[in-house]
Amino acid sequence: MSLVSETLARRLRLPRALTHDVVFERDLPVGMDDGAVLLADRWVARAMSGRAQPTVLVRSPYGRRQVVALLFGRLLAERGLQVVIQSVRGTFGSEGEFSPFDERADGLATLRWIREQPWHSDRIGMIGPSYLGLVQWAAAAEAGDDVAALAIQVSASQFHGQTRAGGSLSLETAASWLVLVSAQERRLAPLAIVHGLRRLRPLLDELPLTDLDEQATGAEVAWYREAMASPLRDDSYWVTRDFATDVQNVTAPVQLIGGWQDIFLPWMLEDFTALKAAGRDPQLIIGPWSHTAPGLTAAGLREGLAWLRAGLLDDDRLVRPGRVHVYVTGGSPGGGWRQLPSWPPPDIGERWLWLGDGGRLQADPPSTTSTFDRYRYDPADPTPSLGGPVLLEREPIVDNGQLESRADVLTYTTPSLQSLVEAIGPVRIELSVRASSAHFDMFARVCDVDQAGASWNVCDALVRIAPGRFEPGDDGTRNVAFDLWPTAHRFAAGHQIRLQVSSGAHPRYMRNPGTGEDPNTASRTQPVDIEILHDAPHSSALVLPSVNPTK
Repeated sequence: MSLVSETLARRLRLPRALTHDVVFERDLPVGMDDGAVLLADRWVARAMSGRAQPTVLVRSPYGRRQVVALLFGRLLAERGLQVVIQSVRGTFGSEGEFSPFDERADGLATLRWIREQPWHSDRIGMIGPSYLGLVQWAAAAEAGDDVAALAIQVSASQFHGQTRAGGSLSLETAASWLVLVSAQERRLAPLAIVHGLRRLRPLLDELPLTDLDEQATGAEVAWYREAMASPLRDDSYWVTRDFATDVQNVTAPVQLIGGWQDIFLPWMLEDFTALKAAGRDPQLIIGPWSHTAPGLTAAGLREGLAWLRAGLLDDDRLVRPGRVHVYVTGGSPGGGWRQLPSWPPPDIGERWLWLGDGGRLQADPPSTTSTFDRYRYDPADPTPSLGGPVLLEREPIVDNGQLESRADVLTYTTPSLQSLVEAIGPVRIELSVRASSAHFDMFARVCDVDQAGASWNVCDALVRIAPGRFEPGDDGTRNVAFDLWPTAHRFAAGHQIRLQVSSGAHPRYMRNPGTGEDPNTASRTQPVDIEILHDAPHSSALVLPSVNPTK
């Protein structure tokens, strides 16, 4: 096993191991408040196994052996950290029923158990991505002063935002996770997961989606149906699983690592902002990664190891200096890693680019009247998704030419840039919209068009329009303004900035049937005619962060 770990450590660019002789204690029983027993494994260097020392806790719904054990057990133990990896309730031998994201009580009970063990003393840390990050937030505010380091990657303190992004359902991500979790404990699990994901894609095209769980997994999945029946953040299902209001009360040092194409990025940044507002000093690292990118795994483990050693062992030699580091994308010189004083960067302004006639994206506001572009969105032939942040996408940035050729996608493009344009910070879209229905979606995407004409997506988002949201004015026009994913990107001289506008990105987002019915149970659809106005009385604009603001 040491040969495997040594090879992987080199690929991940981890610091040299202190030892390859580690002890693995399996199936340690951990009692919960309600009597359920969860199972955990302990990893520690043999030379240190009899000595009470700080402990790293990893709570996982994906098992505690194989890849999880290698990454967070052996590799960390070989580098001087004692680790306990626990299977969360209802998974991989742990008793009880799996209830996704409801992890506060079990997390706190596990921390109390660790404190009682003869091999533990002093401080506790936690590490992990995605669900393994949420469990940290679940317990962090009440965890106690001995929790000295939280290393959270591609995650957030609440998962409702990602699940119901913009008021729609992140269908592809939710369904993919359903298949993964349902198949992961089966015999030959990797093959079962691959087979399930292949079967899933055509199922997402069907209506209604009421029985998607049964069709995708072969059985009804109670937690999935409960989540689907709870669309609102203040529904009781999500209230018990939302730890965002507690972020300000977390006193442990927090490291946050995300990616520009990660599904949790906007909500991770909300957590960072909340920590800063509470006077904390978190570290933020955002790289050019999607949720499951190998580079993210490597950076998360490498930077997380450094953060844990600093918090638990007072060894900060490996911690990256500075608190905010972002990777600036784009092909022009000056990109790559950059240290910032804060996020968003201080003194950032706004560059307004206005939608104009003939598909122009222009620096000056329109002066004409009664100008608009029109398209029809047909849910029976939904505008497809292409690239962008989804759970299992490894190639999130692609040439959008095929998508932009569709009649239900509008594009607005600047002239070739005379000089470099750098955008680092939040991105916003403001659209004046008229529609033939009160029920439709708006999707906007920023692209970088290179000199060969390829249109590479940079950031995007979708928002759902319904009665009570973006109400129309007297002339039927709605002012639809929403944030896109934030960015750090350099548009090179000679390139063009392009804005896409459409009304769907299927199956990344659940299609809007246009009828007002619940999209999860709707069996019929209705096309919606959309007008995007861009005249003097009804302007539409893309707002980019800029060090040289224009408006």
